[in-house]
Amino acid sequence: MSLEKLLENPRVWRGSSQVGTRSGLASGYPKLDRCLPGGGWPRGALTEILIGQYGIGELRLLMPALAQLSAEETPAYTGEVTEPGWIAWVAPPFQPYAPALQQHGIDLSRMLIVRPKDDSELLWSAEQALSSGTCAAVLLWPDKLDDQASRRLQLAAEKGNSWAIAFRPLAARQQASAAALRLELQFTGQGTRVHILKSRGGRPTVLNDLL
Repeated sequence: MSLEKLLENPRVWRGSSQVGTRSGLASGYPKLDRCLPGGGWPRGALTEILIGQYGIGELRLLMPALAQLSAEETPAYTGEVTEPGWIAWVAPPFQPYAPALQQHGIDLSRMLIVRPKDDSELLWSAEQALSSGTCAAVLLWPDKLDDQASRRLQLAAEKGNSWAIAFRPLAARQQASAAALRLELQFTGQGTRVHILKSRGGRPTVLNDLL
């Protein structure tokens, strides 16, 4: 069989023909979207955001996409269109400030806040939410997240077609991770710098003063 005939077989996956065809979730920051394969946040995948401290713009970076998801009708497994998916917050280190979220356009009626007792319960809760097919996004703040745990989250996100966002300390940069996308945020005198450390199908990039 010739190569041309082989490639015509629908059972053969052609990697190059798939690159860039999967639509990403627009971040609301065109400069960032241009650096992400698919033109936005990876859907059905794990994103890790590494930060040295809270409050340097990590949530503001996500707000446009989360607002979109809280209003976006999500196809169910049956193929029918359902109401917007839930936005789950698992073990946030603070109480999400409802007026600010509403100001950013997030539908508060689609928010869930989960307070697990420990890291093992945190991981279980996040997996259940991600794989359920009813959560559009799951944000989590684990104390620890090894390579095996990140793989479990990645698989759960793929199963439920949900966007997982794990906030981790800068020290996690030295650890292996199954995340499709890893970002490092650092506050500078001019703003917040976003360093794309790992991007499946893309390349490392530094975006200065994005926020």
